[in-house]
Amino acid sequence: MTKALFLTLLFAVLGYGFWLNNDFKLIAAGVAIFLVGMLWLEEGLKSFSGSTLQTILERCSNRIYKSIAFGVVTTSIVQSSSLISILTISFLSAGLMGLSGAIGIVFGANLGTTTGAWLVAGLGLKVDIAAYAMPMLVFGVVLILQKSHNLKGVGYILAGLGFLFLGIAYMKEGFEAFKASIDIAQFSMGGIKGLLIYTLIGIVATVVMQSSHATLMLTITALFTGQISYENALALAIGANIGTTVSALMASIGSSIEGKRLAVAHLIFNALTALIALVFIKQFIEAVDFLSLYLGIANDNYTLKLALFHTLFNLVGVVTLLPFIHQLVAFLEKFITQPKSHHASIDSVMYLNNAVLELPHTAMVALHKESKHLYENGFKIIAKGLNLKPRHLLSSMELDEVVAQQHDTIAIDIDDHYKRRIKGIYGDIIDFATKAQVKLSDDKINAIYQLKLANRDTVEAIKNTKHLQKNMLKYSQSHNVYIKEQYDLIRKNLAQLLRTIHIIASTNEKDFIELLLTKSTTQMQLYDIVSNGVLDGLIRKGLITNEMATSLMNDSTYAYNIAKSLIAMAQILFGQMRTIDADDLSH
Repeated sequence: MTKALFLTLLFAVLGYGFWLNNDFKLIAAGVAIFLVGMLWLEEGLKSFSGSTLQTILERCSNRIYKSIAFGVVTTSIVQSSSLISILTISFLSAGLMGLSGAIGIVFGANLGTTTGAWLVAGLGLKVDIAAYAMPMLVFGVVLILQKSHNLKGVGYILAGLGFLFLGIAYMKEGFEAFKASIDIAQFSMGGIKGLLIYTLIGIVATVVMQSSHATLMLTITALFTGQISYENALALAIGANIGTTVSALMASIGSSIEGKRLAVAHLIFNALTALIALVFIKQFIEAVDFLSLYLGIANDNYTLKLALFHTLFNLVGVVTLLPFIHQLVAFLEKFITQPKSHHASIDSVMYLNNAVLELPHTAMVALHKESKHLYENGFKIIAKGLNLKPRHLLSSMELDEVVAQQHDTIAIDIDDHYKRRIKGIYGDIIDFATKAQVKLSDDKINAIYQLKLANRDTVEAIKNTKHLQKNMLKYSQSHNVYIKEQYDLIRKNLAQLLRTIHIIASTNEKDFIELLLTKSTTQMQLYDIVSNGVLDGLIRKGLITNEMATSLMNDSTYAYNIAKSLIAMAQILFGQMRTIDADDLSH
């Protein structure tokens, strides 16, 4: 309802502006074209944000100074701090980087976005950049029409840059024409009142356009044509810095708790930086004038002075908050916590959220990690269903001793455990996988399908454990040593398999993994007590009753199915996709 009201109001204002002055259409069209360019540029850059970007992020986020440098460089290249913030939230939500490193990147991104103002103020307003836009648009559209994922990405980047240049040219032309009919410089305000009002205008403009870069370009072109005063332009730049946090806050709505913490850190940084700039505005203006003399900036070149001011107050913000990053992280972790569920005993997904869906690579990584999470829960349920203690399975204890150390004397409620630890996560995995497939190529859709199968195998193993549990608990405590021995053997073999899968999950040695999986597949044949003659021998010698024989035959089938499902799951999750977190799955 609020969104519909906002759009209605926005359309009414634009419609009135179009009716009032034809030149306003040119400015509005320039802004619209610029924003389309930003969207296409972001779309193109996202197509290349696979493992290469992950590798760089991981290497650059382990030290604060490196993460800040990464934010500066990448934002200077892509000219969108919002995109870098969204990408960072996506990687953070997928568990691919730490919060302190992510905060450093956001700090650097704020500083990096100032390079756009320098480029436009120093070059974009002095040359006919529209002439460069046309070839970029032509080549970009041609590449977008190609089938190759990489060519499409390059096409979106070229077309995006073309629209950016074209938008700036239209804004410049519009303000120049607008000035001939209406001189909006007459509405300039001085003093504290003007500073606060134009800061608010900068915030609102950035929130509406969802781009501080667009607000800055609009401000620079208006300043260049003399439509706003220098002091008011400075206030607009400050407001744009605050408004840009809205994009990050919106991106964090569907993200993990870490993503929400990063968005709040972004808000704190930009708000504090803006407050410093507002309080010490006179000192900043004096500093800009002083530095302009040494940089060769003419006293009346207000567009370059605006760019210098934008850089200076962001730099001061970074320097001011840099020593307190670890304290900021501690503050965020203390006060922004995961909301307590009304069903505290029900487990939920750890890695799946809307933020990681922004990129194909982070979506795949999150899905892989969540599949591991599901198996970890399933492992505990299967172990308890086999009357084994999970911590003993993961220890160096001899398997005979593990089997002897029974978990409990009564059966666990596997249905209840399934509802609390498996069902919700499994459903969310399937739902997430369906959403992720929209942005993936055919080969990656197949990888998603394989992960679905792995999760299904985990669930099937749990269900077969439920069927096995009743007789296993009964006969593993039987006075008939022969039937007890067979059921203990089933428990021991499955315990060995669970321990082997744990070893497989803990190593990246491809050959070793393949060896263990092959060995487990061979050992799985031991469960077929009919073909190996064990069951016939027990019956022929009268060692077990007919009822025991029927139960043993059925339960050996359940055990075989459990082993088969677990091995199939391990082959996908820890075998062929063991390096999914590092492999390039986006192209």
